[in-house]
Amino acid sequence: MFKASSSIPHSTARPRRARTAALLIGAVSLPLLIAACSPQNAQENLNRVVSTRGLDVKYNQRYGPDARNVLDVYSPEGVTNAPVVLFIHGGSWEGGDKEGHKFAGESLARAGYVTGVMNYRLAPTNRYPSYVQDAAAALKWMRDNAKSVGGNPDNLFVMGHSAGGFNAVEAVVNERWLREAGVPIASVRGVIGIAGPYSYDFRDFPSARAFPVGGNPDDIMPDRHVRKDAPPHLLLVAENDSVVYPMNAVNMEAALKAAGIPVTRNVIPRVNHVTIMAAVARPLTFLGNTRQQAIDFIEKYRAR
Repeated sequence: MFKASSSIPHSTARPRRARTAALLIGAVSLPLLIAACSPQNAQENLNRVVSTRGLDVKYNQRYGPDARNVLDVYSPEGVTNAPVVLFIHGGSWEGGDKEGHKFAGESLARAGYVTGVMNYRLAPTNRYPSYVQDAAAALKWMRDNAKSVGGNPDNLFVMGHSAGGFNAVEAVVNERWLREAGVPIASVRGVIGIAGPYSYDFRDFPSARAFPVGGNPDDIMPDRHVRKDAPPHLLLVAENDSVVYPMNAVNMEAALKAAGIPVTRNVIPRVNHVTIMAAVARPLTFLGNTRQQAIDFIEKYRAR
């Protein structure tokens, strides 16, 4: 499933876009979400061109007892009753953080959504299901506090990239996690998985460190856990992904369809495992239409 890759495709965009790409070349590799090296200043590069002016941002809201059980909330100023999105970063379950994903919170908040960007406990110290339980707990916090930050507690969406896509899908399709966290399944309107590893034998990869010793994929993979009342799913696949194999989304789609769950699987042209997520950033939407597909999905399934 995981094969480290940090290559950036050559840009064929117009000169203005090419200059933007050059400015952000470090930023594109910022959300690597797989344990590959990225420039020290990559985070600063992207954060420098993504302003939260005009947004209400609440940092380090605590949703659990662990040091990493914190999230940042991005809300449009003065918004009320807006859809609520929880975003979960990737990093092969061993790295990544919310600070590197300010661009995701800003981008979705500019679209009109109250957006939580969370941290979660990391492997190998914390193995499955710790990080999935954290996703459910963070969603519980978002629901409980939705009105105070301008959101609708019964209009929830969960979105994740790479390992975070696994967390997002598993937290919702497996009937256990939301039930244990006290989140009504009917309050979750949809799930967006971006280049997620939903169906693979982790025993064959270094990411086995994120799962229980002796664990069986049949007991862990989200495509084996689909509940009959799961909400609609959008599964986005990078055409040039050399990190997470496309069959993960194919298998997840088949499992959702077999359970009668609405699902859309779209392959985004030209992007790779990194740039499919980088394209969520408003200055980088020329890389691919990840952001617009997510917005269209939320608008289709949001409560009215």
